[in-house]
Amino acid sequence: MYAISQMLPAWRWDWPGSTAIGVAVVLIGIVLDFTGVLAFYRARTTINPLKPSGTSSIVQGGAYRFTRNPMYLGLLLVLTGYGLYLSHPLAFVVLPVFVAYLTRFQIIPEERILREKFGQAYVDYASRVRRWI
Repeated sequence: MYAISQMLPAWRWDWPGSTAIGVAVVLIGIVLDFTGVLAFYRARTTINPLKPSGTSSIVQGGAYRFTRNPMYLGLLLVLTGYGLYLSHPLAFVVLPVFVAYLTRFQIIPEERILREKFGQAYVDYASRVRRWI
């Protein structure tokens, strides 16, 4: 995002409050990440995204009532806030790429493992709660 904003500095669109709003969105993302991690610790399950097979339970409380991936959503909000801070429209091109990559190479494999491990309980949860928002 930073590199994109530096390659075409004339495209920057300064508007009042962009920095403050960007920082606020970053903070919301960090809080969402923290609440997701905290819910995993309370459930005594792994937060390691590289080892979804180590999951011991389906976390369904807190932010997990609204999104199956609050930690990834938090990261997306951090990037969104950074884009607002940069005030460059092309910085936002990274966001759909981030979502597509994460969905394809992290979330879908995690979901497959969780379906295999928890069966109908995970299928029911996934049918009630959206992947992102």
